[in-house]
Amino acid sequence: MVLCAYVTFDDPDGHDDERETVLEAWRHTGIDGRAERWDDPEADWSAYDAVVVRSAWDYLDRRDEFLAWARRVEGVSRLLNPAVVLESNTDKTYLRDLGVPIVPTHWSSRDLPDHEEYVVKPAISAGARDTTRTADRAEAAARAAALEAAGRTPMVQPYLHMVESEGETSLLYFNRRFSHAVRRSPMLAPGMTGADNVRARPRTPAPDQVELAEKVLAAIPQPLLYARVDLVRLPSGDPALIELELTEPYLYLHQAPGSAARFAAALRELL
Repeated sequence: MVLCAYVTFDDPDGHDDERETVLEAWRHTGIDGRAERWDDPEADWSAYDAVVVRSAWDYLDRRDEFLAWARRVEGVSRLLNPAVVLESNTDKTYLRDLGVPIVPTHWSSRDLPDHEEYVVKPAISAGARDTTRTADRAEAAARAAALEAAGRTPMVQPYLHMVESEGETSLLYFNRRFSHAVRRSPMLAPGMTGADNVRARPRTPAPDQVELAEKVLAAIPQPLLYARVDLVRLPSGDPALIELELTEPYLYLHQAPGSAARFAAALRELL
């Protein structure tokens, strides 16, 4: 029996509603899965054939500690996704290096381009945390400057109104094979307050979205057990990458029958 750790966090409110689904799917493929907090000092990571990062959703305030943990684990077990992937993917400046269309992004508080509305956020963030939407150019510049003053890299982007009708398209891949896709409601639309209010439903991605998602993944040379490619459409109608989730993405397994089994099969293949 293969023994794998399902890496989570101290989750008293039960936010991770995919854990038992994944562990059951693992059992059906001969994987003994055990939930472990990433910051548990008593965890013996060397006992596992693989350590799979899943809902480590409290790492953001302790990113350096989390990455140091990942490097330690990689010294005694198989970490998925690998530590080098986690380090790059937890800082959104990786978007500059992929060589694919992304949402137009200005990485400074100075010389802001003209947009009808702005979205300002730090490069290290999650779930719309510390994110501002404003139609005031001066406010956008001030918010970006405040991030710089705090030693953080700002991202200044246009607010794309079509996401309120089109939504975001998230394509899920397990061991680089397409599993399923969902349409996600936008986090910054009126009445939305971040990741906890995001709703999703199944979606068949368009051919140009699949083409872009696979080009994005081709830019990552390391093994990838899981990947979520989040796309939006620009005013031109062309798809663009808004984020590549390779660290601890929610996988929307409940929206796609059979997806948990595909996830388990992908893990078996990599092992």
